[in-house]
Amino acid sequence: MLAKQIKVDYFIYKNEKNPSKIWKSFEKELKKYDLVIIDTAGRDALSKDLVKEIKDVSAVIKPEEVLLVISADIGQAAYEQAKMFHEACGVTGVFVTKLDGTAKGGGSLSACAITGAPIKFIGVGERPDDIEAFNPEGFVGRLLGLGDLEALLEKAKGAVDEKKAEEMSKKMLEGDFNLIDLYEQMKTMKKMGPLNKIAEMIPGLGGMNIPKEMLEGQEDKMESWKYILDSCTKEELENPELIGRERIERIAKGSGRDISDIRQLLKQYKQSKKVMKMMKGQSPEKMMKKFGGKGMKFKF
Repeated sequence: MLAKQIKVDYFIYKNEKNPSKIWKSFEKELKKYDLVIIDTAGRDALSKDLVKEIKDVSAVIKPEEVLLVISADIGQAAYEQAKMFHEACGVTGVFVTKLDGTAKGGGSLSACAITGAPIKFIGVGERPDDIEAFNPEGFVGRLLGLGDLEALLEKAKGAVDEKKAEEMSKKMLEGDFNLIDLYEQMKTMKKMGPLNKIAEMIPGLGGMNIPKEMLEGQEDKMESWKYILDSCTKEELENPELIGRERIERIAKGSGRDISDIRQLLKQYKQSKKVMKMMKGQSPEKMMKKFGGKGMKFKF
């Protein structure tokens, strides 16, 4: 299923249960690839038969990397698991999963200690793009609620078109902002992933423990706004000030949304527009002073 999602070749032998035989049946075909990932079945280190099986597989395949996948909520049991697997096949790296929950992955440090192998990847969700290369500073920053700007910027690179970003920056500095720009911002946020994961990476927000339900509510709201914007005319998107009571009623019928949803979207637009006006013609330093002047303090 995952291979199909990311459009890579995969080899499965459903009628064979011996992993060494499965490898041998595809060995010739696999020689044409630069990188081959062998995904072994999940197993418990306390099962001697399964440990023997992985030892035999490792001897047949002779892998260049052996990654031990550990759930963030495993706790201190990670030590014994890692010890037995390291003795069986020589672990070269640790992959910590389920870091999108409440678990912080402390047990994985025990696995690193006993194997002498570093954490190489972390999993912050169930989709292929929720796999991240391990960044020690960012990892600790998220644990302490300090955010991870580097990971946030990396996600932004994949979601934002550089040319469009330049055009948007120019418009913002000129104080020019309409509903089309708001729409583009929403699409970019959607590409970057769930809001709760993005919030964890923003300095200050990560440690605020914003309820997951609140952020999920914002995602639902963004989806609703998409239908509203699709029901607006080009003229209305470019000049939202034209949208009065009659137009609001027409947009509500066209989008299947409540009038209150449209008013809320227009309110959000006006607030964003106000921020854009504050930014007009100002340097970033002056902007920070303006935002920090009344009750908002920033520390970097």
